[in-house]
Amino acid sequence: MMNVATCSMLRFHFPIWNFTKPIISTRFNMRLLSVRNSSASSIATTATEPSKSKQNEPWLIVGLGNPGKKYAATRHNVGFEMVDAIAEAEGISMSSVSFKALFGKGFIGDVPVLLAKPQTFMNASGESVGAIVSYYKIPLKQVIVIFDDMDLPFAKLRLLPKGGHGGHNGMKSVINHLKGNSGFPRLRIGIGRPPGKMDPVSFVLRQFTKQEREELNFTLQHGLEAMRIILLEGFDKGAKFVNTAKKIEQIG
Repeated sequence: MMNVATCSMLRFHFPIWNFTKPIISTRFNMRLLSVRNSSASSIATTATEPSKSKQNEPWLIVGLGNPGKKYAATRHNVGFEMVDAIAEAEGISMSSVSFKALFGKGFIGDVPVLLAKPQTFMNASGESVGAIVSYYKIPLKQVIVIFDDMDLPFAKLRLLPKGGHGGHNGMKSVINHLKGNSGFPRLRIGIGRPPGKMDPVSFVLRQFTKQEREELNFTLQHGLEAMRIILLEGFDKGAKFVNTAKKIEQIG
């Protein structure tokens, strides 16, 4: 992976967030009813039932990437794009800056959730993730890190409950700042292998073709549905939904 310089320290204080259980909105229920597969459709029933997560223990969903327009929409930033898709779908603002990250807080159903996009550049992502986990005392089983993976075919998702960094410098930083603990869920988004003898660093900084963008948009929707299943029905159901799914086909 690339070795980009770390940005300057962002000195912002973020107050303790008092989570309160919301009334589930009509907008949320209508979104759930629009899910296009049988696994995710069961969320509509679950959303009205008590969540399996404790109200004082939010989930943290982190997307890895690099800040700035130069890196926007590149392969290395698909983690950012996944978090943006979740934030947009669930009406969660990502305008706050805290813990060296663009930061958002809200709910998926009745489950409190924190969204983060570290602004430290990829290789120092753990500085942000470690600080958030420590401040909110989030159980590692409720920390989901989303990142790009060259070892997966393009637009393929893989969800695992734990694992190593696999050579990914962003994940390596996260594990290091969690005191070497790699026992947290991770969603890998395949970006494919560099063509020919292209340098991997150049490849991950490339943007997508029009056709790739269309396919990736379906993948992001699939990932969004998976996040809802994990939070509302449990990790095992979310992993089954992701890891056994067939390739998403374009419509029309």
